[in-house]
Amino acid sequence: MATRLVHLVIDSANPLTVATFWAQALGWIPVIEGPDEVVATPAGLPYPATTAWPLVCVTVPEPKTGKNRVHLDLASTSPGDQAAQVERLVGLGATPVDIGQGDVPWVVLADPFGNEFCVLEPRPVYAGTGPIAAIVVDCADPEAMARFWTQAAGWPVTRAEEDMIALRAPSGEGPFIELLRSDDPKQVKNRIHLDVAPFPDGDLTAESARLQAVGAKLADVGQGDEDWIVHSDPDGQEFCVLTPR
Repeated sequence: MATRLVHLVIDSANPLTVATFWAQALGWIPVIEGPDEVVATPAGLPYPATTAWPLVCVTVPEPKTGKNRVHLDLASTSPGDQAAQVERLVGLGATPVDIGQGDVPWVVLADPFGNEFCVLEPRPVYAGTGPIAAIVVDCADPEAMARFWTQAAGWPVTRAEEDMIALRAPSGEGPFIELLRSDDPKQVKNRIHLDVAPFPDGDLTAESARLQAVGAKLADVGQGDEDWIVHSDPDGQEFCVLTPR
């Protein structure tokens, strides 16, 4: 039995605006799936994939409050490329933000609905990831989260530092998941979360039970009667287990 990461979900008041921004930012395309769901995805990407993960932008009524605990880091290939990316992203509607980062070599921006993200300075470890270098998750205990997410995403640990543990798809392709130690407590529902799904021959109920056995809890975020199951991971971060695919 296994689940794998299939996409990221971004909550917003206007999914078309957010998906269009991210499609332009990443060189992807926006795909309208319905009145409340627009997906930013690489053109021609098979789904699910191992090289990139679509951004599924959905409508929620709640406004953003506080810094997100999940954000994207974008890769760059040179100092000039980093500067050009920042200029282009600001032109698309991003804004520089101060989250207390101080004097760092990366640039912190926010998308049109305030979702923070970083444009990194060139780092060899991110060569070949594509435009997204990493999905960064703030958490109290990266070690415990790594034990859980190796089970939930099916990704092994590839790098461990004092305050960060990185996971990557077994194929060695695409972005990393980086579990970053943070002393800030989780206070509200995440506006960006990961979704996982069983393989086509898997079973939703069985996989939900398996993940609960390794640290997940069922969660109620007002989802109602849906064909997916909402959970929280050992740090309280929401994620969904979808139907097999």
